[in-house]
Amino acid sequence: MRIVLLRCALAATLLLTVTAAAAGPTRLQRDVDALRALGVTAALARLETTSGTTIATAGTPTSDPYLRIGSTTKAFVAVVVLQLCAEGRLSLDAPVPGVPARVTVRQLLQHTSGIHDYTQDLLPDYLTPDDYRRNRWRTYAPDELIGIAFQHPSTGTGWSYSNTNYLLLGRLIEQVTGHSWEHEVHARVLRPLGLRHTITPGTWPYLPQPHARNYLRFAPGAPLTDTTVAVRGLDSGADGSMISTASDVNAFLRALLGGRLLPPAQLAEMRTLVTVPDDQGYPSGSGDGLGIFYRPLPCGGGHWGHGGNGFGYSVFPGIDVERDRVLTVSVFTRTADPAENATWDAAIDTLVTHAFCD
Repeated sequence: MRIVLLRCALAATLLLTVTAAAAGPTRLQRDVDALRALGVTAALARLETTSGTTIATAGTPTSDPYLRIGSTTKAFVAVVVLQLCAEGRLSLDAPVPGVPARVTVRQLLQHTSGIHDYTQDLLPDYLTPDDYRRNRWRTYAPDELIGIAFQHPSTGTGWSYSNTNYLLLGRLIEQVTGHSWEHEVHARVLRPLGLRHTITPGTWPYLPQPHARNYLRFAPGAPLTDTTVAVRGLDSGADGSMISTASDVNAFLRALLGGRLLPPAQLAEMRTLVTVPDDQGYPSGSGDGLGIFYRPLPCGGGHWGHGGNGFGYSVFPGIDVERDRVLTVSVFTRTADPAENATWDAAIDTLVTHAFCD
């Protein structure tokens, strides 16, 4: 009897193996492979649904490498700010101290403060590979970058994305709690959720192992330049410095939109949107909440999240609450070639649509 059962088990295993092989790559894997075929050096996608987890990679050293998450950092910082509001230590509509004009916490969170984006002043120092290699080690204190922004007039109270807003929120967290924003993110978000592979590196410019390398094409037709070492002046603050993994980012989004990090009132505030203008590169009908964006889907509904990018990388996390699907896409190559960029963006949009709608 034991021999018969063993043979049956072996036959079943062989059948499953043959069936899986016959099924071929998943749609997610085909979409990631399509990105690689367009010239992206490496890409990954992690999709979690009620049916399980599907992972697709191309050119990465592992299925869940460390990756820079850029402005996805802002969602973590927003959670801390909203928790402080829930505790009565901050008010969304109170003015922020140390800002020349009357600007509220809500306006910082939602990019309606009118404060200039300091990165516009620094990016001209990084237009070529030589610029990148020469200037990547230069560091700035957050107050230096805030001071650069304050030299410019207000852009008004319409929606205008500004990294300076979140530098100010990082400073505000420290003023209220007596601790750095990094300390509060670890204490309030990372440790409670067990996100052991999410870190706040500050000005440390390297990625932990394992990781894929990042590459940037600085001009149309130019060769790719390895930009894995971070630009410390642009990637070290509350606006975009964190490092994570796709599995940790997905877990964070599930906890956030599932109500595990914020009380209902603050989560509702986070999900209250202002319209993002159609000329800002977001799908028509997109909105900005308090630290997260909402993007509509062609199949109806939409997904919540906050993307990020930097020198040689982009990350696109999102959660469709109604369909109970959470996705993180990471691309380890960027380009300054408008035509190439449009092609890559279209392929990423296709991947995201398939992941959420199929």
